[in-house]
Amino acid sequence: MNRTDVNVLSQIAKKIVILIFFITIYIACDPGRIYDQSKSISDSGWHKDSVAGFIVEVDDTLQAYSFYITIRNNDNYPFRNFYMFLNTKLPNGNITRDTIELILADNEGKWLGKGFGSVKDNQIPIRKNLLFPLKGTYTFEIEQGMREEKLEGLVDIGIRVEKAD
Repeated sequence: MNRTDVNVLSQIAKKIVILIFFITIYIACDPGRIYDQSKSISDSGWHKDSVAGFIVEVDDTLQAYSFYITIRNNDNYPFRNFYMFLNTKLPNGNITRDTIELILADNEGKWLGKGFGSVKDNQIPIRKNLLFPLKGTYTFEIEQGMREEKLEGLVDIGIRVEKAD
């Protein structure tokens, strides 16, 4: 290799590093997201009395939001769906409770979601164009509602709130 070849390779390497840097910055920026957190579920299973809690601060009651449940499951999950209870405590102390069904596999049993190997990630829309009625702290609690004492095969559960388009 001569000196010219080394310089060309060096310039190409620099451009690749710069490109990777900007791609990383682009992916990391998520200006619409106001909240995105998940809680790990024990390898021994999700006990029916366990609760995953999330605290979200809402400052803008005029902005419409999209609300998602994020869930990761592996091949040990024995069902194609997942029933959960979502308890919401509003800033004024009022509490609501919703029963929600999430579909994790199609009718043939093929897992939905993204991911390689045995773990699949799902981001399932629950409400689009949601307007929070009050400014302040909202507490969301998720309980598994599958009638199993301990539910195996779920890796983690979470919520995502983002500005609606």
